Amino acid sequence: MPNEPIGPRLRALRQASGRTVASVAADAGLSVPYIANLENGRGNPTTNALGRLASALGTELSIGFSSDPPATAGPTPQSVVKLSRSKRFRATAAALAEKSGQDPQDVAARLIGACALLTEALGHEAGEHDWWRVLDALVLIAEHPA
Repeated sequence: MPNEPIGPRLRALRQASGRTVASVAADAGLSVPYIANLENGRGNPTTNALGRLASALGTELSIGFSSDPPATAGPTPQSVVKLSRSKRFRATAAALAEKSGQDPQDVAARLIGACALLTEALGHEAGEHDWWRVLDALVLIAEHPA
């Protein structure tokens, strides 16, 4: 997503793939503290490090300029983390990705980000059943666009 802070996006991609910081660090040839700091909004990664992280996460690094204001998101809420680790979530992300012709990991990361922003807008975390209602609604919208 353009202008999205790197930390939340990195965490969302990692969580969507069900990976630990340690496994991503090993694949990227970077240290666990380095990646943890990036996920928490600390540090200034090089494009080389970002490229290695993208490769380790099975995605591509895209750098660009935009006039859109940056999206803001805090840490991913625990209820969203738990949701993202379920088989049903991965299957839903895969189904949405197939409908849209996008990468399933990218769709999963976007869903995690959207749920995090929704939590921020609500001012409290939603429950598991609420998240499933949201995801079911998104699937219906994807299957029956206006």
